[in-house]
Amino acid sequence: MTLSDSARARVFAVLARLLALVLVPIAYCAAPGRARFLACQWALGMRFPAEDLTGLTAHTRDALTAARAVAFWRDRQLIGLTSGHRDHAEQRGMFADEVGRAGSPHAARLRVLPADESAHVKGIALDVRPVEGARWLEEHGARYGLYRTYRNEWWHFEYRASRPELLPHPGARLAAAQR
Repeated sequence: MTLSDSARARVFAVLARLLALVLVPIAYCAAPGRARFLACQWALGMRFPAEDLTGLTAHTRDALTAARAVAFWRDRQLIGLTSGHRDHAEQRGMFADEVGRAGSPHAARLRVLPADESAHVKGIALDVRPVEGARWLEEHGARYGLYRTYRNEWWHFEYRASRPELLPHPGARLAAAQR
């Protein structure tokens, strides 16, 4: 018997919650006042082992970890990081690949920004998963300074001091400035 992707995701979510509960006493030994927070981060790290929080600004990292702890314990939602900080070379490569796929820099900007404009390079952008976690973040993220910034990317959030305009796509700001 094979599980569907959604059933598999539900099983992994339940296992992550159970793991966090088991880890609370251990986390209490390490940080008595932050045991649930720490157990959550450990469990999510095991659930999403490829995620990497390095390179995010301290404010962005703190906002993400605080938000996902509340989502995890209060609302039983998991928020994993698919992509956070990217260095200039990685972002340049992604943009070049998208130019090749889309056929022009203008078309590529509908999905990817050049390195000098990317919030990922600045360490303030987060691409999250699963969809339910992104929905939670869209509803509650403002409490943490995390905002969805593009209509065409349900997964992309940025750490900001105030709510930015929700743009249709990543290249919309430059397109408006060129008019």
